[in-house]
Amino acid sequence: MKFQRIDLDNWSRRSYFEHYLNRVNCTFSMTANIDISELLPALRQKGMKLYPAFLFMVTNVVNAHREFRTSFHTDGELGYWESMIPSYTFFHQDDQTFSTMWTEFADEFPVFYQNYVADMKRYGDNKGFVAKEPEPPYTFPVSCIPWVSFSGFNLNISGDGRYLLPIITSGKYFEQEGKTLLPVSLQVHHAVCDGYHASLFINDLQKWATNYKEWLGVE
Repeated sequence: MKFQRIDLDNWSRRSYFEHYLNRVNCTFSMTANIDISELLPALRQKGMKLYPAFLFMVTNVVNAHREFRTSFHTDGELGYWESMIPSYTFFHQDDQTFSTMWTEFADEFPVFYQNYVADMKRYGDNKGFVAKEPEPPYTFPVSCIPWVSFSGFNLNISGDGRYLLPIITSGKYFEQEGKTLLPVSLQVHHAVCDGYHASLFINDLQKWATNYKEWLGVE
């Protein structure tokens, strides 16, 4: 996967990037409920799970906006990946631990779904933090907390404050006023994303959930 370097001298965001990275190191999170009222029964009708559908939708949103693919390369250079794939957590029921997994992305949901199923079958019983190695550098983190319908979620990352990729977390879906809602939290670094970009993410994710017929293959 190609990594495009960013020319800071000709980058319109340079002053914001330097402010929120070096002067006031700042991340922020936004939580919203995504309406999956029609998507969920359509998935059930096809015998498919919600989590891989969620991974498919968020990956499409991430790949649609450069701000969500901007990061530091392993050599320290700032840039963005041409496209990314999800690195997601899954739960081990027997000992209540979790592991991370990455799955190759495909533009066609049935193909991605089969990739997900194949990975879970092959690596799903592997314990430890990373179930499938080696993980490529062009991944972004996704997790799920399916036991609670949270109204807010925030991660506190220690270190040098140079982690720029979005962190996406879903919660337990719930019923409200005749709708099925999925809480989704997005955490971003203010150096590369503003409230406008976070809003783009949430609104685009809702569009993917609403327009499920276009990619799920149902009438």
